[in-house]
Amino acid sequence: MKKVSLFLLLALGTYTFQACNSSSNKDSAEQAEEANDEKDMPEDDSEFAIKAASGGMMEVELGKLAEQKALNPKVKEFGAMMASDHAKANDELKTLTTSKNITIPATLSEDHQKHVDDLSKLSGAEFDKEYVKLMVDDHKEDIDLFKDASFNAKDPDVKAFAGKTLPTLQKHYDTIKAIQDAM
Repeated sequence: MKKVSLFLLLALGTYTFQACNSSSNKDSAEQAEEANDEKDMPEDDSEFAIKAASGGMMEVELGKLAEQKALNPKVKEFGAMMASDHAKANDELKTLTTSKNITIPATLSEDHQKHVDDLSKLSGAEFDKEYVKLMVDDHKEDIDLFKDASFNAKDPDVKAFAGKTLPTLQKHYDTIKAIQDAM
């Protein structure tokens, strides 16, 4: 009888462990998306918030990495600006999404984490080249994302946040593009 009880207890424990961890197979952005799907809110606004949050976290992580690994002083400087500006924007976004009951990811999406992982393996001139290329491409996408939200977000506060953040993203793009052109 003790063996049967022990077996049932182990089986139940294993099932519970697997059930609890099945959601961990999804990245943080997917989990946030699912949480927002269950709420009554404009889908475009919550999708914007999720993308902006994950992207912002990536910018901070990569900015710190650039401060450590970049060879070019301008790339190091740019990394410091990224870490600072995006940390500030992330805090604003977090305050906004909390007030609007929008769930955002707590960690990077798989795609954004892959960028961090890939760049962390590089150093020197190779790091500079790949980081700068990624920042140019990423800021083009960010500008499009924030421009769209500044015009089309349903929530006026989400729209205002996107519009307020857009000039900073444009400044980042112009700066990194100039660095790229000088390399």
